[in-house]
Amino acid sequence: MADLKQEKRVQAVFYRTEAGGEPVREWLKGLPSREDRKRIGEDIKTVEFGWPLGMPVCRSVGSGIYEVRSDLAQNRIARVLFYFDKNRRMVLLHGFIKKTQKTPDEDLELARRNKRKHERSQ
Repeated sequence: MADLKQEKRVQAVFYRTEAGGEPVREWLKGLPSREDRKRIGEDIKTVEFGWPLGMPVCRSVGSGIYEVRSDLAQNRIARVLFYFDKNRRMVLLHGFIKKTQKTPDEDLELARRNKRKHERSQ
């Protein structure tokens, strides 16, 4: 039987700060549950292989930024904000656990700031 290995449509990469930190990778590593990390990773992978995708996995939050939506145990919700750079890579800008229905403005602003810094560094 032939190997039907599916190819990634987009490649996810971590946004890197000028100091060399990777905020989303560090946030993921800091999550208390291996299951949470695995679930979020699977959802990012779903976007990599299935782009373009819409709800419930992914949606636009404006300014060229999208969110990967992950449902976690204990009724918690995680979001990873990303954008596509000029090389069509999925740049993971910011991750957080949602505490309210609406995505907090400070989380969106942090993602926008990281996007601007990343665009300048290309």
